[in-house]
Amino acid sequence: MIVITGAAGFIGSCLVSYFNQQGHKDLVLSDDFSHSEKENNLTNKQFLQKIDRKKLFDWIDKNHADVEYVIHIGARTDTTEFNEAIFEELNLGYTQKIWSLCTKYHIPLIYASSAATYGAGENGYNDDETKIKFLNPLNPYGWSKQKFDVWALEQKTCPPNWYGLKFFNVFGPNEYHKKRMASVVFHAFNQIKQTDSVKLFRSHHSQYKDGEQLRDFIYVKDVCQVIYFLFQNKVKNGIYNLGTGKARTFLDLTKSVFKAMDKPESIMFIDTPIDIRDKYQYYTQADMKKLQQQGYQKPFTPLESAVEDYVKNYLLPNRFF
Repeated sequence: MIVITGAAGFIGSCLVSYFNQQGHKDLVLSDDFSHSEKENNLTNKQFLQKIDRKKLFDWIDKNHADVEYVIHIGARTDTTEFNEAIFEELNLGYTQKIWSLCTKYHIPLIYASSAATYGAGENGYNDDETKIKFLNPLNPYGWSKQKFDVWALEQKTCPPNWYGLKFFNVFGPNEYHKKRMASVVFHAFNQIKQTDSVKLFRSHHSQYKDGEQLRDFIYVKDVCQVIYFLFQNKVKNGIYNLGTGKARTFLDLTKSVFKAMDKPESIMFIDTPIDIRDKYQYYTQADMKKLQQQGYQKPFTPLESAVEDYVKNYLLPNRFF
């Protein structure tokens, strides 16, 4: 059995679908399943059972002999949440318990870290593990991921195979429920649909023009492919970046949405909200050499192609992956 946490969420549910496509039906899904807005993410998915996230530890204790792998995607991911206690419980403490159980029962583990750990990028975006402890995230969410990465690297005992993945800006189907935290593609699509125009955050940084803030945008299907590669191959344990390795502007992204919708471009700029302005990343770009040196050689989907697939095959027909 393969345990997937956060299975009703955006990346988790896409991962369930991807594993189904590869012939895996022996999936055990864990999440807080009380959120009705996530129910459609699991429609037509094949799996063995659902386990409430609060009951997962006891379930693993009882069923560990049958567990082949744990893929821990579940987390509180709201970068605008500033109650550190929430992140200490749901991100740091919960993941430490998952790690301990996988270590105890010799179960391989993949877990979700985040590019939010890189903060403003003053230390670069290299996943060299000797540099990870020096990173300086900009918000409590980033710090919760950073604290776990540092903790994991300090452990003397660990799962037989373990990989932490620093997700960069992931977008794609099944993020309908994410509201404010959904991707810019999702928000742009809905703005264009309603108003024929898009509002982007104005730059409050002298080095960047409006709309030319840069991010490493990665399609969720590529994320699933990388996770499946690690699931299938025993590469070197450690923490890996997961982006495309190519930063693109928000203007590039937004123009791709207009094109995919066959609409004329109409873009205006608004001030970045005060509550996130001083914690805003103006540039991210994953250094992907480490993963590639471990044998991952598939090309990442170009931004324009990924946006076109997302818009035409999922957003316009309101479909799920």
